[in-house]
Amino acid sequence: MRTFAISALREPPFPARQHDATARVARESIEWALGHGLIGDGPRLHRLRRADAAGLAGRACPEGPVEGLRLLTDLISWLFVMDDACDEDGLGDSPTRLAPTVAALLDVLDGHGGRADATVAGPLGEALGELCRRAHAAGGPVALLRFVGEVREYLLALLWEAANREHGRAPGLAEYVQMRRHTGGVHPSFTLTELAAGALPGATHRAEPSLVALDLLAADLVCWCNDVFSYGKEHLTQPDVHNLVAVIAAGRAAGDESSALRAAADRFNEGLSAYLATEAALLATGDDGLRPALTARRNWIRATYDWSLEAARYA
Repeated sequence: MRTFAISALREPPFPARQHDATARVARESIEWALGHGLIGDGPRLHRLRRADAAGLAGRACPEGPVEGLRLLTDLISWLFVMDDACDEDGLGDSPTRLAPTVAALLDVLDGHGGRADATVAGPLGEALGELCRRAHAAGGPVALLRFVGEVREYLLALLWEAANREHGRAPGLAEYVQMRRHTGGVHPSFTLTELAAGALPGATHRAEPSLVALDLLAADLVCWCNDVFSYGKEHLTQPDVHNLVAVIAAGRAAGDESSALRAAADRFNEGLSAYLATEAALLATGDDGLRPALTARRNWIRATYDWSLEAARYA
């Protein structure tokens, strides 16, 4: 499957870069996860190391203060731990099982990470509360509110996945594309990437329709690239309907895997062309206030592609 992805996906035409502090932050973020009890010695530690959160973050955030890279890396580590708990450890097998965890984590978000009872949510809640506080310290109320809202959308989308699993339901393509933007945890990752660069777009830019369209395209590209690379591992170990390839195959009478893989790759390639056209139109406006947001999304698209080639998470 990886060979197919390499040959079928168009390589994003953006420069490939990596933060100089990536190796250092990789060690520090593993210690952060251990310190919060998100993982322990053994298989989960090995799994998180193989995921290489810092490798992804260092490509998505190739320059700027090390603390910004650390915050982004720790978020990605948290997301990997949460995703693995749901997808591989059974937490996301049904809404009934997942709901208490989501409710406790939403309580942390409702308190903006500052509530003393964040421990009710366990290690996931304690770590999430710290991420909220660090986002606030780095970017003030605007960054915090954006981050909290986007993580909330991620958690609620996990309940959607759990309901599908419980009922053996395969979502339609349009529904999947919409929800995948949230289950991928892309939006809070974009926010912390912009925060690391010291340039969160203001409300005027955030509401600009062209930037909204670009934001959705970037989120789609990150998720679809991930889906094509991860399909082989997911299909062989624990087949799940929550993958673009699987959704496309389920919507076809023949359910042909090879044609579904090709269709998913084509969708990525067409989305990349649309992204480039939309980005060019935004750059042509000469509005320098948009450049940090565009750079963050470019970096994320390229980072996901390069990280997927090298990380052992989907091997």
